[in-house]
Amino acid sequence: MYTIPGHHHVSMLTKTATVNNHFYQHVLGLRRVKKTVNQDNPTMYHLFYGDLTGSAGTELSFFEMPIVGRTVRGTNAITQIGLLVSSYESLVYWKARLDQFNVENSGITTYAGRDTIHFEDPDGLRLILLNHNGEEIPEFWSAWGDSPVEEQHRVLGLGSVEITVRYLDRLANLLKDTFGYAEVSRSENEAIYQSVAGKAYGEIVIKRLEGPNERNGKGSVHHLAIRVNNDEELRYWDEAVKKRGFESTGIVDRFYFKSLYFRESNGILFEIATDGPGFTADSSVEDLGKPLDLPPFLEERRAEIEAKLTPID
Repeated sequence: MYTIPGHHHVSMLTKTATVNNHFYQHVLGLRRVKKTVNQDNPTMYHLFYGDLTGSAGTELSFFEMPIVGRTVRGTNAITQIGLLVSSYESLVYWKARLDQFNVENSGITTYAGRDTIHFEDPDGLRLILLNHNGEEIPEFWSAWGDSPVEEQHRVLGLGSVEITVRYLDRLANLLKDTFGYAEVSRSENEAIYQSVAGKAYGEIVIKRLEGPNERNGKGSVHHLAIRVNNDEELRYWDEAVKKRGFESTGIVDRFYFKSLYFRESNGILFEIATDGPGFTADSSVEDLGKPLDLPPFLEERRAEIEAKLTPID
């Protein structure tokens, strides 16, 4: 049986790409590693931020939707995204940096057993900086040298992802029984699971909440993607998802990776995505994120697509 080696990326909705771009590059210090479009609706930007090359497990991605309204928070949604930093001293640094940029934040508190700072991006997306305590990270994660954030305090990659659902057991059993996640803790209204035991970069925090479903808007999370190493493993998980009784999209070639999508029984959308070929498939490392990159099947429509997009920088 294959295992899940951690998160791959998380995808969100943003109202204004220019505002989003400034916040994630110049405030959080992530690298924009790909400026492309939504392959299913190429009238909208799809922006990716991460480490030097946008390694799997470091990626935050955003679909720009200028007409999107506000999020109405509720249950059956991905509700918080964790970002790992090296140390408690890093949190002290980040508290000062967030204050400098007038980003309202919680100050240093705790979450899922770690020192943390809660804050929101300009769209209201809930983010958490988590003290990783100098623990091991995937060896292929590579820091971006031109980040405006001091080297020892840069965001390392994705940490705990919080999912709030009406039926906790349904999601917990899927993670444990189908995908082999290890149970870290469990109570009536909260459970923590890790795809790699002891590692925050594959951690999912499930919270139980009654009430109406969240209504998507700016700052809401579209889906969580989890990692697989290659096409063979992706085919394996496609069959496993179907065997569990869920409807899979089947394998989709996104050019930068291959993936499949399915909704679990609370309605949470998951993607399962391969590590490669990665964002250097059509770009040098030096040029990542600078031009508008299009997958080959959209290249012939470049003029039409560019005419409908507002320049970001």
